Amino acid sequence: MKSEIQISKFLSFVLRHRPDEIGVQLDPAGWIDVDELLSGCKQHDFEISRAQIESVVKNSDKQRFALSDDKKRIRANQGHSVPVDPGYEPATPPAILHHGTATRFIDSIRATGLSKRTRTHVHLSSSIDTARAVGERHGKLALLEVDAEGMMRDGHIFYLSANGVWLTESVPWKYIKFPT
Repeated sequence: MKSEIQISKFLSFVLRHRPDEIGVQLDPAGWIDVDELLSGCKQHDFEISRAQIESVVKNSDKQRFALSDDKKRIRANQGHSVPVDPGYEPATPPAILHHGTATRFIDSIRATGLSKRTRTHVHLSSSIDTARAVGERHGKLALLEVDAEGMMRDGHIFYLSANGVWLTESVPWKYIKFPT
């Protein structure tokens, strides 16, 4: 039996990056019918149940996924590298947001700022602890402070994902306070 961690990682891969790996397609907002997802998983030797999906969605500490109200569709809340428009409305972030990364990326970020790279948005957090946990996954921690208030004032747009991650197109270096 697959663990919730294995299922969560697989769902992240499929729903955020490679739905084609199991022969399924996301709709323009990133949703897929749960039955279609289950069928694709089964056909590609990753058989899981509806109950397991519901458990992963419910128990995930990071709330990476959302089920529709009728529980017939599922999507990833953010982090896509495939084009989707989750329909988030522009939102006003706290004055300061945080981004955790590895120290080996600091020179590049100093030169060009934070870019979305292969994803649809840059991910930021209102929580230092969350940013720290994200950054530590990538190596020696560098915790960046982002002047979200200044960015808003200068016309940058922010969105708040369903699981509390702040999203924006990019963060130019001038809005970043780097660790000393």
